[in-house]
Amino acid sequence: MRANYKMQRLFVPEGLAAGASFDLAADQAHYLLNVLRMREGGRLLVFNGRDGEWLAELAGAARKKATLAVREQTRPQSAPPDLFYCFAPIKKGRLDYLVQKAVEMGAGILQPVITQHTQVPKPGIQRLQANVIEAAEQCGILSVPELFEPVKLDRLLAEWEPGRALVFCDEDAPSDNPVDTLSGLAGRKLGLLVGPEGGFSDQERQMLRDLPFVVPIPLGPRILRADTAAVAALAVIQAAAGDWRDAPA
Repeated sequence: MRANYKMQRLFVPEGLAAGASFDLAADQAHYLLNVLRMREGGRLLVFNGRDGEWLAELAGAARKKATLAVREQTRPQSAPPDLFYCFAPIKKGRLDYLVQKAVEMGAGILQPVITQHTQVPKPGIQRLQANVIEAAEQCGILSVPELFEPVKLDRLLAEWEPGRALVFCDEDAPSDNPVDTLSGLAGRKLGLLVGPEGGFSDQERQMLRDLPFVVPIPLGPRILRADTAAVAALAVIQAAAGDWRDAPA
C-alpha cells in the first residue's frame, strides 16, 4: 500500500492502536497548533516504527497542549530495510543532508565511522536522530532507521557481521563502472562504507582491500564530494543489487 503524501505525518513514541489517546510532546504540539494552524478535529497520520501507520485526530487543543486520538490503521508495519550504511561524519550542514538522503534511499542502519581523515569525530547524535525522523516523516517511511554511536574503522571491520558484503567506495578502483560488480551481489546482505572528505588513508585502503568481505567499487570518472558520493553509491547499490530491482516473479 502506497503512502499518502497529502496528509501531515508525525512520528510518535507511543504505542498505536484503535482508540488510543495521548498528549503530544511540547515541540510537536507547537508545530501542529502554531505552525500548521491545526484545530480540534484536524486529521493527520502517525507512526512509531513498530505498529504501522494510523489515522489520528486532534481531539484536544490548547495553547501549548495537543491530544491525539488514534482512529484506524492506514498501513501495516513493514519490515525494516536491511542495508547497513557506514559513513565518516562530515561538516554539519552537509552531514544533515547526508543522513536525510540515506534514510530516503533505504538505509536500515546508520553507523558513523571514525577514520584517520575524519574531520568531525564527535557528531551530534541527537541532531542526526532528528534528521532521521524528519526524513522518515516526509518520505512515507514506516521503519525508522537505527542510528548507532560512532565507532573507529578498525573496530567496525573487526566486528563486521559474517556473510554481509561491505561495499567500499574506492577512488582507485581500476574501472569507472560499478554496476557489473554490484549486480553480482544481488540477494546478499549488504553494507556500504563511504569515507571522509579527505578520503581513506593508504593504510586504511589497503586494510579494506585485504578483507574477504569487502567489495571495492568505483563511482565514475569524476572525484565526488563525500555527501555526493554517499547518495550516488546508495542509488547504484539499490538499482543494481537492492530494493529498486524488480521483485522475482
